[in-house]
Amino acid sequence: MKKKFLIGISLAAVLAFAGCGAAPDNWYDSSSGSLFAPTGEADDGSAGGNFHYDSIVETSFRETVQDDSIYFSLDRNTASYSQVRSQLNVGAAIAPDSVRIEELINYFSYDYPAPEEGEVMKATAYLTDCPWEPAHKLVTVGVKSEEKVLSAERNNYVLLIDVSGSMGAHVRGLEGMTCLDLVKEGVKELVAGLGENDTVAVATYAGNAGQLLEPTMATEEGKKSILRAVNGLNAYGSTNGAGGLEVAYGLAQRYFSENGNNRVIMLSDGDFNVGLNTQGELLEFIQEKAKSGVYLSVLGVGMGNMRDDFMQTLALNGNGNYAYIDTPMEAKKVMGEELNGMLVAVAKDAKAGVTFSEETVEKYRLIGYDMKLMSEDDFNNQEKDAGEIGSNLCVTALFEVELKEDAVEEAVLGNVEIRFKNVDAEKTAGAVTAEIRNILSENEDALFISCVAEFGLLLRDSAYKKNASYDAILSRLADLPAYLERDAYKSEFKTLVEKAKEI
Repeated sequence: MKKKFLIGISLAAVLAFAGCGAAPDNWYDSSSGSLFAPTGEADDGSAGGNFHYDSIVETSFRETVQDDSIYFSLDRNTASYSQVRSQLNVGAAIAPDSVRIEELINYFSYDYPAPEEGEVMKATAYLTDCPWEPAHKLVTVGVKSEEKVLSAERNNYVLLIDVSGSMGAHVRGLEGMTCLDLVKEGVKELVAGLGENDTVAVATYAGNAGQLLEPTMATEEGKKSILRAVNGLNAYGSTNGAGGLEVAYGLAQRYFSENGNNRVIMLSDGDFNVGLNTQGELLEFIQEKAKSGVYLSVLGVGMGNMRDDFMQTLALNGNGNYAYIDTPMEAKKVMGEELNGMLVAVAKDAKAGVTFSEETVEKYRLIGYDMKLMSEDDFNNQEKDAGEIGSNLCVTALFEVELKEDAVEEAVLGNVEIRFKNVDAEKTAGAVTAEIRNILSENEDALFISCVAEFGLLLRDSAYKKNASYDAILSRLADLPAYLERDAYKSEFKTLVEKAKEI
């Protein structure tokens, strides 16, 4: 096997936390078309700005004869799509580093073949034409996880809710609704989907952190108690997120369910200004908590002081998933329709390895997952932390490839291997594989995914966008009317492409 290009998983940027204080009512700078509140310094998410993203360096093409394999952590985070939608809906110019293309693609559900009974996941590969570079092809790797409902065991959930001043900011485009109101909408959806065996505790943090509600069974009366506690919250003060995490993990560990699902659900804009204030402290803290057996769901809200870089750090290093709630509809999707996918893990430390054939593939490029690359050694290390996959979810990886001129039809182009740990048996490793062949597919999911990827390349102004255009995306979507009509979220995507074209 050829010498592999080794690169570690990229972690979040330094945490130069800005002061929170009273929340601004108008955080959208109409003069510049930016979502960043003016501070007198850079408003592009760098130091001095109120909205912070990690910088993304796109993965380049690799010559197969020199480097035939690539490895990366596999997960299904969706926050980037909602953040892009928020920017487009207020007419803002897109911050390029807010566009993580794998999260745009993974926002949607697809009709991938489901695993057989007793299997945790199933992988499938499709080959289609590359719309923005006719000389290339696209390889879509689709993974579907098993459906698992933990109705018999006690699920131990702790809601950790940020009630600092920035959570009182009004959400632009949602008249009269604050970030904290969106949290309440989401909690209402979550509570409706809980079973009587589940327990929910509530912790909050602002200047101080503490327990608001002791673990409460999700009976009919218990659900009322949970909603009363959350609906009575108001936003105030500074942001002691570190203290809040300590309290939440303490509650989860104190009421730990050996045969259940233990999880902290954090709802915040991530704008810490009390407690942990360096990247090293944060990583050490959350990696230690990840060893406790308590999982983490990170749900971002708000656009004024949103610390996306911090939320990414928590999700990447705390056995977590990361979504962003920008509308009541998104609250229903994340905390209602996809409740099991968010709260019930079926596999942890999931990672993908894809090896292309030097006989048939000239070069290839992974689109997205730029912050989640890993070395071959880490891929082979069973103890290496990687992504979490929830119940009944689709996860997608997309490659742009250039085939060799003499690559014959049906020839093998490469192989996919997905490795993971079975949640029910922590030390039991699992794996699924798929073969990539030179057989063009007309799979509608793969065609739609090419539209989402092209959209991301344009929003990022990617160096690899070639002939990409919004008109080309809209033309292909016009060929999928019935496909879009079956899914409200995919129909909405078409309207976002139209808005992006206008901007």
